[in-house]
Amino acid sequence: MRASRLLTILMTLQSREQVSAAELARDCQVSVRSIYRDIDSLSALGIPVYSEQGVNGGYRLLEGYRTQLNGFSKQEIETLFMLGLSGPMQELGLAPAMSEARLKLLAAIPVSLRTHAERFQSSFLLDTPGWFTEKETVGDLPQLFNAIWQKNQIKFDYQSWRGSSQRVVNPLGMVLKAGTWYLVAQSQMQVKTYRVARIQDLSILNHSFESPMPFDLSAYWQQSTRQMETELYPYTAEIKLTAKGLKMLHSLSPPYVRQHTQITHTDNTGWTSVTLPSGKTEQAVVEMLRFGPEVQVIQPEALRQAMKDVIEVMGQYYDESRTD
Repeated sequence: MRASRLLTILMTLQSREQVSAAELARDCQVSVRSIYRDIDSLSALGIPVYSEQGVNGGYRLLEGYRTQLNGFSKQEIETLFMLGLSGPMQELGLAPAMSEARLKLLAAIPVSLRTHAERFQSSFLLDTPGWFTEKETVGDLPQLFNAIWQKNQIKFDYQSWRGSSQRVVNPLGMVLKAGTWYLVAQSQMQVKTYRVARIQDLSILNHSFESPMPFDLSAYWQQSTRQMETELYPYTAEIKLTAKGLKMLHSLSPPYVRQHTQITHTDNTGWTSVTLPSGKTEQAVVEMLRFGPEVQVIQPEALRQAMKDVIEVMGQYYDESRTD
């Protein structure tokens, strides 16, 4: 375990100009005192590790020092080859670079593990779109990737439900969600999300920008997702479901609704009382109708009345006594 930690510290020092003991302790999940002992061990092995004192101090390697560390474990090789899973890299224009990196990695690992690595790669396929959904065609991903990496402003026409408008933004990152690409960008001091398939006439401007500090793409996306879910389901509905309806609830409801659903009790007729998040009345009616006769809406009254109105109109479509 300690030998692995020493390699981790050494590789971290090679990849970063300077790193503090606290950062190393966090990455290695040990105490700062353990890091002090590990640094002493590296020095004893002849590794030229130097310390910088002060508030902004830390550890660094002697400039120009490098060591070849190619003792990959079987699990590490599997993980690295998973990074090359098909579609997303090709869409970003990185397929050639990924292919070359894969060849170099194969050359660096022991011969005994090469066949295993190639077999592992051929055993997995990443197909991001959901079932029965059409994959969006987006042609601007390589340009967006370069703009994000080079920190260049971009200009484009954006087709939203409100109509088309021109935007000039600072691109901060991209997210692939269920087969759909999203651009996260700063616009007028606000960070916003844009669906890449709705971006048209993209132009990369000859104007660089500085990212807002600090900006964490993963944290932003999680917070944005939670906010969108609460905005889509701001209300609560009380319903009753049959046993079949309860099973349908799991397959028909999105994760947010399932996570916030409360199942209370089942009466002597077999109906189970359920409280769950609900959207606006028009949206909620559509979602409730998917359960067919397996659901009864109890509250709110506006939703219950809307269900009655829709069902009455639909019943007229199948009324055999009608002559028109």
